[in-house]
Amino acid sequence: MAMNAPKKAVMLAAGIGSRLRPLTDLRPKPLIEVNGTPILHNALRNLKAVGVDEVTIVVGYRKDAIQYACGSRFSGLEINYVESTVFDRTGSAYSLWLARDALLSGDCFLLEADVFFEQDALRRLIGPATDAAAVAPFEELMEGSAVLLSDNGFITSFRMKQTAANLVTDGPRLFKTMNLLRFSASTLKATIVPALDDIIGCGATQAYTEELLSYLVERRGLQLAAARCDDISWYEIDSTEDLRIAERIFIRASAPGQSYDPLH
Repeated sequence: MAMNAPKKAVMLAAGIGSRLRPLTDLRPKPLIEVNGTPILHNALRNLKAVGVDEVTIVVGYRKDAIQYACGSRFSGLEINYVESTVFDRTGSAYSLWLARDALLSGDCFLLEADVFFEQDALRRLIGPATDAAAVAPFEELMEGSAVLLSDNGFITSFRMKQTAANLVTDGPRLFKTMNLLRFSASTLKATIVPALDDIIGCGATQAYTEELLSYLVERRGLQLAAARCDDISWYEIDSTEDLRIAERIFIRASAPGQSYDPLH
């Protein structure tokens, strides 16, 4: 375990997950199971495995279910909760702003609670760069925010709402943001939290975290390293089709001879 690994993490888990209905009618998206393991539990166990000891979860939709499923301690992690009461009409940047006290408490991982991933994705974020985002090649079945990378491995720009149609053979190579990030205490204090204060103060409560990062990278000079995860199993789960894909990926990943074990 690297000496500079963050001890804290913030997870955004407030959303409704409407595209996963009817699965999310009675339970929140972070508790949807991939081959029997809730998305949220997989993430928490992976955080514990890389040395995190305290996690702040922003909850909203069906918050009681998440608090019941994780408690105040989970797998040796101390769990804190921050509640969004307006989760149905705000974006992820608002949830992040609600967790600003946690963001100001030191180096921090930042995760969205709809990504099922191997713990090595977090290990890639623990490198020489103190501010980094996990990325993987943008593939045809994916959709969402993408980034372009510089030759030396930094994110140069964001492209929102990308689909397979944006994959032009002779165009620049697109990478998918995995919604797994790591920030230093100094960047959080000097850049991220002040920008969140500005956004929310202006009333832009429906902004997404990617829009915040896009602004900071493209306009404010934030140096955000790309932690390449080309060879790591992961999937962002927004729809029932995504869930089926994730279950196929992780059945494969846990096949004999593979290292993935969702329980550790």
